Amino acid sequence: MPYLPLKKVAEPGTRSLATEWLESLRAALADPNADRATICRDTLTALTYPEYASNWETAVADATLPHATRLALASTDPRNVTLEPEYYGDCDDARFQRVKPLLWLWYSFDRTAAGGQNVWLGVELRRLLATHIFKRCGENFKAFQHVEFSFGYNMDVGDNVVVHRHVLLDDRGGIKLGNNVSISDYANIYSHTHSIVEQREVTNACTVLEDGVRITYHATVLAGVHVHEQGMVGAMAVATKDVRPYQVYVGIPAKSVRVKPNAPAPDNILKTARERGGMD
Repeated sequence: MPYLPLKKVAEPGTRSLATEWLESLRAALADPNADRATICRDTLTALTYPEYASNWETAVADATLPHATRLALASTDPRNVTLEPEYYGDCDDARFQRVKPLLWLWYSFDRTAAGGQNVWLGVELRRLLATHIFKRCGENFKAFQHVEFSFGYNMDVGDNVVVHRHVLLDDRGGIKLGNNVSISDYANIYSHTHSIVEQREVTNACTVLEDGVRITYHATVLAGVHVHEQGMVGAMAVATKDVRPYQVYVGIPAKSVRVKPNAPAPDNILKTARERGGMD
């Protein structure tokens, strides 16, 4: 099978302009006392309704404008929208309100002309926002379009993590991603479950993906599952139990079908896992 490294792409003509925009946003968010809701509102208004960027409040109150225009303009301010986690009983409202404007900016940017499928700019913006949303965000974090979270503040992310398009990271009970983790398109990682008897009975459990783990296309990892070092969950699989290190799990429920060819000796795999406290 051929080895296909990523190609180098010529820089877009707007690279310097985009860099200046990102730096201005970075500087605004660096102030711990910054009004994040206003930063989000002003940023989204400038991107989506630039003609109202300097008079947002006047435009929203302008009865001569169509109702839909005023509603859409008002919605650039995260204080005028509700996100699903705000309805959860276990949501720490003080913590969530701190990250909500940044989540709203993250989600909304992907639906703008500047966002869309704009890879470089989108990755850079999400990397910037992640450092202010997550509990921890390592170096070189890369997220593509339409990644969504539950709380956001319960994400613990290592270095060189890649999250592809349309991924759900339900960090309600906490998600921990080790270094060099890759999560493919349309995957779902959960950290809460509902009772089969009473739907309102919720159990939170931290889900862990160790170093080098790969979760592939449309796969699901359920709450509390521990995917050990270099483990892999195959396309469409549902991991209901822990995934052993260096093993490939497929199916529903996911079961091991092979050991990866780069695996160390079996005794060393087990020893490594036990030292990390992850296997019996």
